[in-house]
Amino acid sequence: MPRFAANIQLMFKEYPFLERFEAAKRAGFQAVECQSPYAHSIAEIKEQLDRTGLSLVLINTRPGDDSEGYGLGALAGFEAEFQARVDQALDYATALNVPKIHAMAGDCGDTSENAACFVRNIREAGEKAASLNKTILIEPLNPRDRPNYFLRSTVRAADFLVEIGLANVQLQFDAYHVQIIEGNVIHRFQQLEPLIGHVQIAGVPDRHEPDEGELDYPTFFRALDASGYKGWVGAEYNPRGRTETGLGWAKPYGIMPLSSRAGND
Repeated sequence: MPRFAANIQLMFKEYPFLERFEAAKRAGFQAVECQSPYAHSIAEIKEQLDRTGLSLVLINTRPGDDSEGYGLGALAGFEAEFQARVDQALDYATALNVPKIHAMAGDCGDTSENAACFVRNIREAGEKAASLNKTILIEPLNPRDRPNYFLRSTVRAADFLVEIGLANVQLQFDAYHVQIIEGNVIHRFQQLEPLIGHVQIAGVPDRHEPDEGELDYPTFFRALDASGYKGWVGAEYNPRGRTETGLGWAKPYGIMPLSSRAGND
């Protein structure tokens, strides 16, 4: 059965960020992920993790605002700033016991210069992460949501991973993005499974709960189980209303409020 992590960058927005850890715990999650924790200190986040017992399983490198390139990993000429963001993420990951970091590629064309820059940058990030027993992830983003993003297909991502050649540099397989970019999500997951380090989900096309739209998520989850995938599945979606109200999709997989569990014991 899949293990779900709540993405508290998008979910539980009814609460201030630091209160979302407790909200996720009350809802029945055992793990969380978030894109950008850097507005809060390591000490503040550690306090929430210690208090709730949650695992923080994924963070991104700091994306910056649009003028900063949304990640910088493939932007030739910004290598030093990208590595500074990797170092910042590794500091957080080490202190907070986060196993995986999504290294953002940035908004730029897929030119030969930028592709070579991306390979160098991600290889250097992977080597630093390996010394700390951390994994670096790369993720294609769909061109509808992020039209200028460098990495826009799983095929291209797989080629980069082979070229980089590090076991701790892997693919972040977001079924929402993959469906919009390429479709045929289960087949693509099965093809790419040896390269996959993390999975994320959201309904397509509106990025709401995974109980509506084009993708049959119960079938996808069965495919994950059949594959032997043991990693976390990040619920990275924008709730239609209050987060707790929309969690019915997760109940068959053991995600239910702690108060309900206590009543069933």
